[in-house]
Amino acid sequence: MEQERSGPASDIWQKPEINTYNSISTFMRCASDLGEEESADVVISGIPFDLATSYRPGARFGPGAIRAASAQLARRKMFPWGFNPLERIRGVDLGDLQLDVHHPLAIYNQICTHALSILQRGVRLLSFGGDHYVSYPLLAAFAEFNGQPMRLLHFDAHTDTWPDKSRESISHGTMFYKAVKEGLIDVDHSVQVGIRTWNDDTLGIHQLPAPMVHELSEKELVGRIREILGDGPVYLTFDIDCLDPATAPGTGTPVVGGLSNPQVLGILRGLAGLNLVGADVVEVAPIYDHSEITAIAAAHIAGEMLCLFATSSPHK
Repeated sequence: MEQERSGPASDIWQKPEINTYNSISTFMRCASDLGEEESADVVISGIPFDLATSYRPGARFGPGAIRAASAQLARRKMFPWGFNPLERIRGVDLGDLQLDVHHPLAIYNQICTHALSILQRGVRLLSFGGDHYVSYPLLAAFAEFNGQPMRLLHFDAHTDTWPDKSRESISHGTMFYKAVKEGLIDVDHSVQVGIRTWNDDTLGIHQLPAPMVHELSEKELVGRIREILGDGPVYLTFDIDCLDPATAPGTGTPVVGGLSNPQVLGILRGLAGLNLVGADVVEVAPIYDHSEITAIAAAHIAGEMLCLFATSSPHK
């Protein structure tokens, strides 16, 4: 005997709320239709490249881990903003850039061309690495599109400005040296936050090293960052190893003495209205993670970046 259905038959065709633990994995469950990026405000793209790592590989799996960890943020109002950024700006997740890793010298141009093709549509770009090398071709694309060097807001344990005069070398510790030498970074209006490794030459980029971050108040830190960056277009790059490895063990080059989640979130939230034109989160290597805590932190940081996009109207 056929079991009697409860409720109207049409109920079975109603679209249910998507569970946080299943369905297609896009960042914060935003649209993934490749035909919709023309109407987007922000495009999200993964760059699963980690051949430039100097210690532990595995960041090629970072984009997937960040997207999976972001599911619990979907359709929620972000704290303490009080809004869901994807209800104020339209985000489209294009998935991961398909890279020919067997021809590593072509990677730079592939990433740069990919980023330019997105920026030329008049949208902003949020990228997930991959190791930190990917920020180098991304910066080149943003500098070319904006017609000027970028003001860099760089969260990291490392300066990534160690000398490297070889254009062909691929390293995640020297790419900002090259970017400065090539005029991609406005050093007078750029700042590195959370640094705790020594480098004899920081190339003139301002620094708020980790001990200073621990010493100063959140208000003081935000004030100094805003003063340095000024009003020009800013590119924000966040290496997850800026966080202390007790908070973010899933990364390639962990360094003790780092920032905490509350410190980072407080600084980012204090930058509402920043002229932010692009951003990335890099160096998440989930194979070294514990209970996904690194990916969860990265997903929340990326969510804060979307809130910053939602509170700013970029101008060149």
